[in-house]
Amino acid sequence: MYNLSNLYKMYIFRQTAFMPIVSATHAKRNFAAMIDAAQREPVRIQRHERDVAVLISADEYEKIRKMRVEDLIRLSEENGRYAESKGMTDALPEQLLADEH
Repeated sequence: MYNLSNLYKMYIFRQTAFMPIVSATHAKRNFAAMIDAAQREPVRIQRHERDVAVLISADEYEKIRKMRVEDLIRLSEENGRYAESKGMTDALPEQLLADEH
């Protein structure tokens, strides 16, 4: 797993710190209401007082997914710069692959 940015961590904390909590049984019996509630804010679902799921809107999911993709791109770029600073070039992987055959 990659290292999350501070902004992403703050976003997740803000979204999860004060969300409503419902039992899995309640969520099952009132699923349509849970979907409606998730359009306004994430809903934490618990079974035996343990978190088992979080229901979020499709828009919220897309925001989180986009943030993770952006974080992955940033991390890849950082790794590329680090590899270059240590002398890694495009020729080295090609050479290593050629040596295997």
